[in-house]
Amino acid sequence: MISELPDAGKVKELKHKLSTAQRVVLTCHVRPDGDAMGSTLALCSLLNKMGKKARVVTPDQPPRSLSFLPGISDVVPLTKYPDFAPRLLKEADLIFCCDYNAPKRTDSLEPHLMGSDVSRVLIDHHESPEDFCDLSFSFPRMSSTSELVFRLICALGLAEEIDKEIATCLATGIITDTRNLSVNCDNPELLLIMYELLRQGVDKRRIIEEALDSVTADSFKLRLYALGHKMELFTDLQTAITCLDAEELKRFNYVRGDTEGLVNEPLNIRGFRASFFLREDDKCVKISARSKGGFIVRDICADLFGGGGHLQAAGGEFSGSLAEARKILVEALPKYASKYSNSKKK
Repeated sequence: MISELPDAGKVKELKHKLSTAQRVVLTCHVRPDGDAMGSTLALCSLLNKMGKKARVVTPDQPPRSLSFLPGISDVVPLTKYPDFAPRLLKEADLIFCCDYNAPKRTDSLEPHLMGSDVSRVLIDHHESPEDFCDLSFSFPRMSSTSELVFRLICALGLAEEIDKEIATCLATGIITDTRNLSVNCDNPELLLIMYELLRQGVDKRRIIEEALDSVTADSFKLRLYALGHKMELFTDLQTAITCLDAEELKRFNYVRGDTEGLVNEPLNIRGFRASFFLREDDKCVKISARSKGGFIVRDICADLFGGGGHLQAAGGEFSGSLAEARKILVEALPKYASKYSNSKKK
């Protein structure tokens, strides 16, 4: 039995919004991951089963590792449909904002999202959400937005509508955001939720193979190069830093998604509690950070690179060079490592 459900008053308000809406658009953050796509596609499928005209609009193209997800071929990326995507938002009666806590996380979709005067509903598990939606379901303690969507569906009294397609999307979101139930999943109820999803016929092995374990030959070679030649180990600080510049990415025929999960690998080194991956992008340096124990990378990303995220899974951007970003991080690390040195719980 699932005990923790969203506030009954808010659920009632959502029911009212859904009863008066016919055209619904679901949005997520830029560079959508498994949780972003899983939560939006699951909710989209549910709404279409309810007779709504629902579509998922994304800032950019979902990664090919998620191409197995039911309904993903109907997703409308702004980068691919620069006219159609804004029109869907303009014509919508209701907009869902899934898996992000600030409009800027939708990148170039933001002006179209905020330019619409229809009601917006936030469904998210990141901390410190901005006030940009009329109705908010914000639960940072959840493992994923997909877990929150499952609980919300139950609160709406629609649990019986969860079929294999919806369950596959939700399971993908949970599995990818928890690294196959290895992090951010201390609540035993999450196992009950996975049990209910697997009962619908979800192919858990396929999700893991497609979304977590399967990479191209070029991506595999790039990862080997990054970990074997570019990873720096700061043993005294229990931290690893890996940097890749544009030339190196081009050498391995990089496409978006090829380095997904790379930042997690150094955490397998015994005694290491934090990992940072810095990648040179077109207009900036992208920073990804992961940690374990009491090491909080969110504060580092926020303080140094104007980013944020979860306590132990965060990111940011830097407008200068890759070398400058690395220098800033290396110089600041001792202060943060000392701050968290007394929090070494596993």
